[in-house]
Amino acid sequence: MRVVIAEDLALLRDGLVRLLRDHGFEVSAAVEDGEALLAEVSASPPEVAVVDVRLPPTFTDEGLRAALEARRRVPGLPVLIVSQYVEQTYAAELLADGRGGVGYLLKDRVADVGDFVDAVRRVAAGGTAMDPEVVAELVARRRGAGPLEELTPREREVLALMAEGRSNAAIARTLVVTPGAVEKHVGSIFGKLRLPASDADHRRVLAVLTYLGSE
Repeated sequence: MRVVIAEDLALLRDGLVRLLRDHGFEVSAAVEDGEALLAEVSASPPEVAVVDVRLPPTFTDEGLRAALEARRRVPGLPVLIVSQYVEQTYAAELLADGRGGVGYLLKDRVADVGDFVDAVRRVAAGGTAMDPEVVAELVARRRGAGPLEELTPREREVLALMAEGRSNAAIARTLVVTPGAVEKHVGSIFGKLRLPASDADHRRVLAVLTYLGSE
């Protein structure tokens, strides 16, 4: 799997390169600013991009802007954003196009190598990998329940864990219930959010995007 990394801190950038290569990824480029990221993506689209929100020259939102532009140039390009802080506006903007293949993790999570590598793989496969703190703040900022008002408290718990990218088995372990119970909750969530089975749409991703983006 080919990965492009955009991170301005040389030590962290080199660490990400080594970490991903040690786990079987091909890091085709590791750059320090948004312009270089776009150049690499345009020349040879990777299978996933790992991008810091804040890149030179102003260290505000250049990384996010470059990631959004990269997804415009290469429709559906999977992007995993990493940030020092939870920045609600940036996370919401990343999710705004309603497509999967997105993730937003705090840099502290990178220290958990297994979780980080799993997040990269999930995003590359078209899923989501949202930091628990990001999920909590995005949900808290909603002004109304919208299509989620029909969900039970337990179904909301399941959907929140789905947003983090957890599998049904992992959700079952977290909630101390059986995998079968989780499957029933997931099926109920799809029904209440009016997400019928479809060959074209990934219902799990659509449910998560509804959960995080509902106003």
